[in-house]
Amino acid sequence: MTAPDRILVVGASASGLTTAEALRRKGYTGRLTVLGDEPHAPYDRPPLSKQVLAGDWEPGRAALRTGEHLASLDAEFLLGDPAVALDAAARTVRTGSGRELSADAIVIATGVRPRRLPGQDVPAGVHVLRTLDDALALRKALLEGTRLVVVGEGVLGSEIAATGRRLGLDVTLTGPLDAPMALQVGPLVSGVLAALHTEHGVRLRLGDGVVGLAGDAAGRVTGVRLSSGETLPADVVAVAIGAVPATEWLADSGLRLDNGVLCDATCRAADGIYAVGDVARWHHQWLGRPVRLENRTNATEQAVAVAAAILGDGRPYAPVPYFWTDQFDARLQVHGFLPADAEVDVVEGELSARRFVARYRSEGRVTGVLGWNMPKQARLRRQEIVDAVDALTPTL
Repeated sequence: MTAPDRILVVGASASGLTTAEALRRKGYTGRLTVLGDEPHAPYDRPPLSKQVLAGDWEPGRAALRTGEHLASLDAEFLLGDPAVALDAAARTVRTGSGRELSADAIVIATGVRPRRLPGQDVPAGVHVLRTLDDALALRKALLEGTRLVVVGEGVLGSEIAATGRRLGLDVTLTGPLDAPMALQVGPLVSGVLAALHTEHGVRLRLGDGVVGLAGDAAGRVTGVRLSSGETLPADVVAVAIGAVPATEWLADSGLRLDNGVLCDATCRAADGIYAVGDVARWHHQWLGRPVRLENRTNATEQAVAVAAAILGDGRPYAPVPYFWTDQFDARLQVHGFLPADAEVDVVEGELSARRFVARYRSEGRVTGVLGWNMPKQARLRRQEIVDAVDALTPTL
């Protein structure tokens, strides 16, 4: 297979940048363009809800690479100009400024956009957290405020709540589930997380839906209204209720869109078109179904796989997922998949000591491992997932 003369990467965060780096590392010498909707050079997102929001890092420290490194890629970075349309057949992208960029291969790496509450844009003091500018705006609000309500008990919401307490705010965490990260880690571990947050002063107002926001005559938020009729007082509200793939610009592209850009096992969406990172929903051979992952590790691992596919070495991409979260003095590291109906047992350490490894089984197979302040042990236990995958693969 002959390498494409021109490659266009649409999206300039971790997955897009890593695709460009992997292409050069694999010897690609053709024309390479990276298009980004934000004006910032590529930066890392995980620190936004922790180190940047807390003020432990200056914003520039979140940069993924130095200017010198970016220059060494011999790529054209077109930043601050969002993609607004794709003609997949012609492999041409139109941008907000009116540019038309054509290429022999296009990589879609536009990520996700945060969900918002109905009417969220009306009261001042209501924030989402996805971009660097979002993080800086929320940090400014936290430094000026006293009462924070976090809407959404998932990973991001739990991290924001923990950071808010570090900054000394009165923090309430609310959401429809009964414990922090219940959907991501199941009832056993989420119960331990609930105790951790409570001990650090986070008020947990969980198991109730949010129906709207309260505001004053000046247009500033004053509270969060729950379906029970209660209003949680707030002068800052952080909304972390998930995200949706950023695919609106692909509506007339001809690509298959269903909770992301649908791809085959090699992350190919159409002839010469690939997707990578949070926006990609590809056929995972181990699971036998389409999967879309929103985590930093997948963004980079998938980018390497896509670069190989573009250059003629495409292989099924079937990773064992990995993500981590830091909250107060706890670091949770998750390998694999943690199904809601999984059987969970603690295989090392003790729950009461908050230093343990939990193993998740589904249909008799190990599908996931979670380590709480036991990184080495959790990493070693990951092999049990790999062994289960190896046993299953021949039957696919």
